[in-house]
This record gives sequence, structure tokens and C-alpha cells, in this order.
Amino acid sequence: MTNTAFSPAVLASEWIKIRTVRSTAWTLALTCVLSIGLGTLVARGLRANIDHAVNFDPVFAGLYSVTIGQLGLVVFGTLLVGSEYSSGTIRTSLAAVPRRGVFFAGKVLSGALVALVVSVATVIVTFVVAQTALGPYRTTIGAAGVPTAIVGACVYLTLICVFSMGVATMLRSSAISLGILLPLLLLGSQGLGNVPALKSVLQYLPDQAGLVLMHISGPQDDPRFGHDYGPWGALMILVAWTAAALVGGHFTLCRRDA
Repeated sequence: MTNTAFSPAVLASEWIKIRTVRSTAWTLALTCVLSIGLGTLVARGLRANIDHAVNFDPVFAGLYSVTIGQLGLVVFGTLLVGSEYSSGTIRTSLAAVPRRGVFFAGKVLSGALVALVVSVATVIVTFVVAQTALGPYRTTIGAAGVPTAIVGACVYLTLICVFSMGVATMLRSSAISLGILLPLLLLGSQGLGNVPALKSVLQYLPDQAGLVLMHISGPQDDPRFGHDYGPWGALMILVAWTAAALVGGHFTLCRRDA
């Protein structure tokens, strides 16, 4: 593949890599299993304690588990880049596609397309299964606000995967990247983002913006779970983080030796 212009062949070669990396199927399956399994458990737990639930929201029950399932896509995006460095195949890849920007674009696009497909399937199935578990307290996929929440979840999962690819390209190591991303996403969504002393800053992290985009954070006037922006602001924050990671990844790839 000596042509330096972007072509379908570049994308096809990256697709072959995705299919031949053993971890791909496992990480994508992990996204589905965590999201659907935990979504069912959350919905059943809320249904069993519905009389004691505060501000019950069926959308929350249907999409909260996605904040855990995202970890599978984060691992997928990180390993998609990091495996090239750990195995040394990055040299072969850059020899085949000398223009590093073209190579990077092909890898990011292929990973994003896979993440989008997995995200759409996972989010829809998770939501439907969770609503079924809620029984008489369920909502429908066409109810007011639900379609935008589902679209927001799909967009978030796709962007967080692309963000992970950018970070992995900058750090050139799967282990270091995951060592930073996984604790950040887990701690941010599960606790630190709601600490009043830290919230004013941490609310602008990508995972916190994702909660707003999925409509599972508190209202803006909620002193603990609310954020100072709405869904459109959340989208801009996510796009900004993703763009920054991609720019940093492209700069590192073009400036450093393989």
C-alpha cells in the first residue's frame, strides 16, 4: 500500500487489524455484557424498592449501566492503538502508509465506526431489557425525552472510545493509558464528580458531560448531582476533549519516531 493519499484501502487494512486482534471481540462483548447485565440488575433493584425511591426515573434505570459498560469501549480503543506499539507493528504500518496523518485518520475512523455500531446495539438493547425489568414502571423508547437520551448515550460511547484512541496515541502505551483512563472514568462517574469541593472543576470532565448528554444526571439546580450546563453544552465539552486528544495524538505520532 504505497499510495500516500487516503483511500478505502487504508480503512480496509485497519479493519483487518481490528478483526485479527484477539482482544477486540472480548472488549466489545464486555461492553454489551456489563451494560445489559447491570442495567437489568439496576432496574430490578429500583422496582423492588420503588416505594422508597426518590425522584424515580425509568431513563436512569435504562442507561445508568452504560457508564460502566463504557469501560469495554475504552479498553477497545486503547488496545487498538497500544497493541501496535507493544507488538512493534507500528513500524510496518507506517512503512505501508508513510503519511502518518493518513494512517492516523484511517485508524481513528475504523475504530469510531466499530464503536458506533456497538454503541447503538448496546444502548438500545440495554434500554429495552431494563424497561422490561421495570415492569409497570417502565417507559417506552418513543416517550418524551427518551430518543434524545438514547442518541446521547450512543454519541457519548463513540466519542469516549475515540478519545481513548487519542490518549493512547499520545502515551504510546496501553498500560499507561488504561492506568489513567479507567480510574478517572470510574471515580469521576461514581463519586468524585459529586463532591461539592471538586464538582466545580470535575463537572467538565468527559464522563460527567456524558451523564448530562444521556439525561441521567440531576437537574441543573440540583446542588449535588446537577451540572452548570445542558445537553448541548455537554456535547461541546465532549467534542472538545475528543478533539484535543486527537490533535495531541496526531502531533505525537508525527513528531516522534515509531
